[in-house]
Amino acid sequence: MPTAIAPPHWDLTPFFPGIDSPEFLLAFSKFQEKIAGAERMWDAEGITSSKGTVEENQVIQALDTLNELFKDATLISAYLECLVTTNSKDAISAARASENDALNARVSKLHTRFALWIGGIDLSKWISKPGPLADHAFALQRLQRRAKHLMEPRLEALVSDLRLSGSTAWSKLHSNVTSQLVASVDGETLPMASVRNLATHADRSVRRTAYLAELKTWKEREVTLAACLNGIKGEVNTLVQSRNWQSPLEEALFNANIDSDTLNAMMTAAQESFPVFRRYLKAKAKLLGMEKLSFYDIFAPVAGGAKHWGYGDACEFVAANFYRFSNRMGEFASRTFQENWIDAEAREGKVGGAYCTPVRNEESRILMNYEPSYGSVSTLAHELGHAYHNLCLFGRTPIQSETPMTMAETASIFCETIVKEAALESAEDADKLDILEASLQGACQVVVDISSRFFFEESVFHKRSGRELSASEFCELMLDAQRRTYGDGLNEWEMHPYMWAAKPHYYSSYSFYNFPYMFGLLFGLGLYAIYRREPEAFRARYDDLLGSTGLADVATLAKGFDIDVRDVSFWRASLAQVERDVARLESLVY
Repeated sequence: MPTAIAPPHWDLTPFFPGIDSPEFLLAFSKFQEKIAGAERMWDAEGITSSKGTVEENQVIQALDTLNELFKDATLISAYLECLVTTNSKDAISAARASENDALNARVSKLHTRFALWIGGIDLSKWISKPGPLADHAFALQRLQRRAKHLMEPRLEALVSDLRLSGSTAWSKLHSNVTSQLVASVDGETLPMASVRNLATHADRSVRRTAYLAELKTWKEREVTLAACLNGIKGEVNTLVQSRNWQSPLEEALFNANIDSDTLNAMMTAAQESFPVFRRYLKAKAKLLGMEKLSFYDIFAPVAGGAKHWGYGDACEFVAANFYRFSNRMGEFASRTFQENWIDAEAREGKVGGAYCTPVRNEESRILMNYEPSYGSVSTLAHELGHAYHNLCLFGRTPIQSETPMTMAETASIFCETIVKEAALESAEDADKLDILEASLQGACQVVVDISSRFFFEESVFHKRSGRELSASEFCELMLDAQRRTYGDGLNEWEMHPYMWAAKPHYYSSYSFYNFPYMFGLLFGLGLYAIYRREPEAFRARYDDLLGSTGLADVATLAKGFDIDVRDVSFWRASLAQVERDVARLESLVY
């Protein structure tokens, strides 16, 4: 593969030739017809409550119907998401995505009715014998537990309808506003994604100028974005109370397939590690020739002679080291590059950050905003890890593939670690600094910054239960959370009060979209340690683990590798690997 290639745009034509193509319009029409047919079936079969006699074949037929709907929904929703997130000014795709939101709301209603229906059915006689219900036993039992936290069918249906003009609309407004934001930096007008990318600029004056321009722009839109956040968090609080959850966090733990003991063990270890991360931040400050870092220095490059990672170089390096793990992983990475599964160019109208979405069968699409640093190489490996996870899930039904966020980050962190360790093997000292710093920068974000986001969201939910919060209150809560976590590792007078506006994860009806990332990092590091000890035995078990993430809770899956996620010592051991990297960095600095 030639190394001097520009970051590409992805190819969506294997799915549909275009948004107005006959193929897409037919698929969209058939999806509507399938939903209407399922609604008629649900009504005819009384799939709302478990009153009366229910036959096994009725449950199987309803389950098959849901799986078929989810399969179609994944393809159409992913395709539209890919179009809208790379061009938020595409009015035709945005309109179709809005229509699709309404269709997905109808599918959600069917799913809710199915959960309420099986909530009162004794499934034990059917899941104890081989068959499709036994194959879906874990998912069905989880639905039965969820049914205990559902309101009556009429109210749940109303919630699905109102969400379109509630949290879904607020989330869409946030995405549209932020993806179209531009800021003036030294007289040049840049899209917000490009302004934020200047945080990696070698010149501190450029970083600071971009930071100030970013804060100014967020402030200009703070009323709109505060309304979005108030609307979403207010809706969550209301529904949590109505569905008899003790708190948004309790529901989030259920969704993550973990319990409070697991979360508490992990967060205890994380907070114990904050001084280690402050050592890293202080070492970075010394490398940059300053007394203390400010927030806009967090992503600054540290090695003046560090390698320039062209996009082609990154692809070659990642694929080669995936092959070192297994032929299957290496061949998969090569395929994603050859078939243009990745949209890597930063441009106006494209959302910031990175994501991977499953589309159809074993195929995914990856969005990122590539810039020629090792950090982007790591992001590429991370998102390919998600895509590889999707490959391992191929063959499972959509319901069997429902993976909690905690486990969804496992493959991505594992792949990041493979690439980092390989990069360190042959790197010169300047490059080692770059690689170690990029890795620790990522770990700091996932442990320290994620903790700040967790504390922030806890505070927001508590205060939002009484009233709406102003933008200035959101800013103060954000600053308080950053001071609690970064401590004296950063200049407390130059933190980032508008990180609540910049991070899209807050703008979702799924609460606490933060701690699962920390879980994924530390669980992935724990798995990597096992891989280093027993590589051959690990490889066969690893793909099986990724293919089973929707078939059991996290504690059960972890036991397959002799890991106790409720034991704080496991999390401390994973963080000890991070501390070793801090020591390696310090040895190059002091």
